[in-house]
Amino acid sequence: MLEQKNKTLSPQEVRNILKADNKEIVELCKYASIMPRKNRQGQTYFSYDEVKHLRRVQAEQSANYPVTRPIQAKQPAMMASILNSINSLEKKLSTELGKVIDEKLEGMDEVVVELIRCKTDNETLRQKVVDLNKEIYQLKNDVSAFKPVCLGLYKKKERNMWEQT
Repeated sequence: MLEQKNKTLSPQEVRNILKADNKEIVELCKYASIMPRKNRQGQTYFSYDEVKHLRRVQAEQSANYPVTRPIQAKQPAMMASILNSINSLEKKLSTELGKVIDEKLEGMDEVVVELIRCKTDNETLRQKVVDLNKEIYQLKNDVSAFKPVCLGLYKKKERNMWEQT
């Protein structure tokens, strides 16, 4: 009996004793608060008492929850239902947002066309201002060429080529 308590069991032996896979053994260890230990070579092992405790926990769980598989089968269906509702919500949101954006941008084409027309008109008017300024400068030069003689008469003073610039 003392020899049996000091005996260590490998994970393979524990799987055979409990007739469970690794995932179930991990869940049982969590439930029973048992931490598997490792030897010097890094291999996992369980003590005989730990395996006895795991067997008791497994028996309790199977007594409390005799049918565990249907519950697990419902989970993917529930997940699928949740995913479907999320997908439909996403589609609904994207169509609603699309409609709102389309409504807001509806008049933007006309605004852009009007903006381009105004910009063109602005450039045309700027060029006219430049041309009129040149004409005003030329006319001022022509007016300054006339000098008063007497009795309201004016005489045009001839300019040489150097003064005209």
